[in-house]
Amino acid sequence: MTSTHTPDGAPSATGSEGTRMRAVVHTGYGAVAGDVLRCATVSRPTPEDDSVLVRVRASSVDRGTWHLMAGLPYPIRLAGFGLRQPKLLNPGRCIAGTVTATGPVSSFRVGDEVFGTCDGAFAEYVTARPDKLALVPSSLSLEQAASMPVSAVTALQAVRDHGGVQPGGHVLVVGASGGVGTFAVQIAKAFGAQVTGVCSSAKTDLVHSLGADHVIDHTSTDFATGSTRYDVILDIGGNSSLSRLRRALTPTGTLVIVGGETDGRLLGGFDRTLRALLLSPSSRRTCAPSSPPRTEPISRSSASSSRPAG
Repeated sequence: MTSTHTPDGAPSATGSEGTRMRAVVHTGYGAVAGDVLRCATVSRPTPEDDSVLVRVRASSVDRGTWHLMAGLPYPIRLAGFGLRQPKLLNPGRCIAGTVTATGPVSSFRVGDEVFGTCDGAFAEYVTARPDKLALVPSSLSLEQAASMPVSAVTALQAVRDHGGVQPGGHVLVVGASGGVGTFAVQIAKAFGAQVTGVCSSAKTDLVHSLGADHVIDHTSTDFATGSTRYDVILDIGGNSSLSRLRRALTPTGTLVIVGGETDGRLLGGFDRTLRALLLSPSSRRTCAPSSPPRTEPISRSSASSSRPAG
């Protein structure tokens, strides 16, 4: 997860032309950014009745950005992003910035600092629906806020909606040091769970600092061979076998598969989730695959209680 920042008042093509701006343009699908993304001067968008115009101060990159850029796995293209060519200006989705204009119907005012999701986020200006935005909490910088809309919401949905984490429950977060994992650890702790994070030896201090009660170094310890069994496992990183994950669950535990992608062009690793769903009816254990995040931002109070790591 990476944030980029545009300083206020930085030189840009919009200064003299007024209706033009600099933006990243997505020219075609491909796995290498330099082959399919370029900077160009384009028309500045105009807010419709149900949108606002935002001067982008920071935007972020997550794993989904690469998928949209590459058009892989192929079902992404069928989901409305363009079958042969990308339909959107660029694959950026997350922003933080300042409202500069609004349509007739808006809950925001000019000058408000907001964060959330939109199409074509890698640009000096974007239009966004008010229901996809929230005010930036005073405790967060714009760069921090820009990194939250997809990664933090994915973690929130995995913990709350799919995992059903309860106070006192034992939660294992596999991939606890990644973009989604760092938020998942904090949110699960906020729900009152006992949290164990799995990460590399270089990231154990980081995961401890996020509030994890226990940290397992996956380079030296197999979480599935220990005596602890977990009520909820969030499999965010790696490609652990289903049998290994299920072995670490309690008899009535829930497995939430969030990550574990492969290079497969057709399913991209989603076949593991499908296999888990097929196994669920024959067991008291539950597989609750994490669907693509609904892109509403987390509330301002929720954003204040967790923050990007680093």
